[in-house]
Amino acid sequence: MPNALGRDLAKLVAAVDAAASECGHGAYGQHFHIMPPAGWLNDPNGLCQADGVFHAYFQYAPFDVGGGVKAWGHATSRDLMTWDYVGAPLLPDEPFDCHGVYSGSALVEDGRIRVLYTGNVKLSDADGTYDYVNTGRRADTVYVESVDGLAGREFSQKCVVLASDDYPEDLTCHVRDPKVWRDADGRYHMVLGARRRVDGPHVDSRFCAMHGEGAGRDVGEILVYGSADMLSWELESRVSTPKRFGFMWECPGYLELETDGGIPAKFLSFSPQGLEGGRWDRGNVYAAGYMPVTGDITGGKDAYELGEFRLWDAGFDFYAPQEFTSEDGRHILIGWMGMPDEPTYGNAPTVACGWQHCMTVPRELTAGAGGVVLQQPAREIECHYASVRVGEGSLEVAGDTCFDVVVDGVDGAFTAIVDGELKLAFVPAEGELPARFEMRFTDEGRASAGCGRTVRWEPVDEVRNVRIVGDVSSVEVFVNDGALVFSTRIYPEAYGVTVDTPGACVTYHILNI
Repeated sequence: MPNALGRDLAKLVAAVDAAASECGHGAYGQHFHIMPPAGWLNDPNGLCQADGVFHAYFQYAPFDVGGGVKAWGHATSRDLMTWDYVGAPLLPDEPFDCHGVYSGSALVEDGRIRVLYTGNVKLSDADGTYDYVNTGRRADTVYVESVDGLAGREFSQKCVVLASDDYPEDLTCHVRDPKVWRDADGRYHMVLGARRRVDGPHVDSRFCAMHGEGAGRDVGEILVYGSADMLSWELESRVSTPKRFGFMWECPGYLELETDGGIPAKFLSFSPQGLEGGRWDRGNVYAAGYMPVTGDITGGKDAYELGEFRLWDAGFDFYAPQEFTSEDGRHILIGWMGMPDEPTYGNAPTVACGWQHCMTVPRELTAGAGGVVLQQPAREIECHYASVRVGEGSLEVAGDTCFDVVVDGVDGAFTAIVDGELKLAFVPAEGELPARFEMRFTDEGRASAGCGRTVRWEPVDEVRNVRIVGDVSSVEVFVNDGALVFSTRIYPEAYGVTVDTPGACVTYHILNI
């Protein structure tokens, strides 16, 4: 239940939210993507469905459009496309979360929503000795549960279930983002992102200036805990790769997808920080992806093997995704359509209106071949089709801010221009570059539709089909049944889509949301 600080914070947040509702989101407010009422949004948290209602909590800094102390905002929906913001139920009002109610997850059980999150604390550093990597920070795992049934708007007294002192001693202070699930035997499991300390000589890395001298040596890993009641936890396993793969693995998740053979395909999802060299230098500063799992990650280091790391999304704006299972058994992923620590591009048009960032469209996940997860917009989007236009080989439509374009039967060439400045194309191999699918802004200036975004591409041997989903200030592209996905924010002066792909069928749906 709220204390005095919590009550005062609640009043302040409510005042900001009320003022924001009067002003609106401006010309680039999204129609079917979750946005903050004001200020800053990042990681999706506590995704779940309860009694037919979808709940999306999220990292919310209402007082500062550039970030700041985080609370949990809360939005609900019955169709995954129309979302209502209903408040900020978790606020930084305890000594163990006073610098932020950081990311976490939820389970719906016994008529309540049960939540685990990371409480962030940066200790006062009067003499300047803390580096906040190895010293000076606490990241306790905190438990709460709803006291208003499945409404999920009011929560119980907070309880620390794992203190920072409980984590393995060789870890830095960076342990966070619990994701919880319950197995078929009724036992709870939780994964936590972690950064393991590695001592040694200085290693030159572009990440050291921001993340400390150890960013060139430290190792990312995931802690796996088990529990009978979600309150008392014991360490079951520590998961990492044989070869160092970044210095921090955050926002972890574990999922099992059904296959045609009936044997679940297992995947470990996480957002590794510190990837550099080779293909990582042409992508985002931080990646978000998944690895196929063979064996059992709860059984110790000899009980599992990890496969190839694949990106969830190869576009400009995607990070920290979270997956949950809907009441009808679908696996649904939502990501943050943003990117931390990114100085080369931004969101100036929404910042000018007092808000920044949104979530992706919810995506249904299915198991593809060869350890690939296929992503498609949640099927509920089809309930909002207002009208349709069909073209053979090409199609040009102008003026719509919300659309869903499906291109089937691509055989060779594919090009699409979105809003006059975003080019999507299958590009043949040239020189040292492989055949690839490319997302490119034609104007790379900070005042352009891309606000400084340039180009992203991934190698692909062929393009069979493409789906393009547009909202007012975002574009999400699904290639080859969603085996490859690109997302970006976009701030155009005019709207329109042109597709040119000889022999293919282009179906353009206007969305009424």
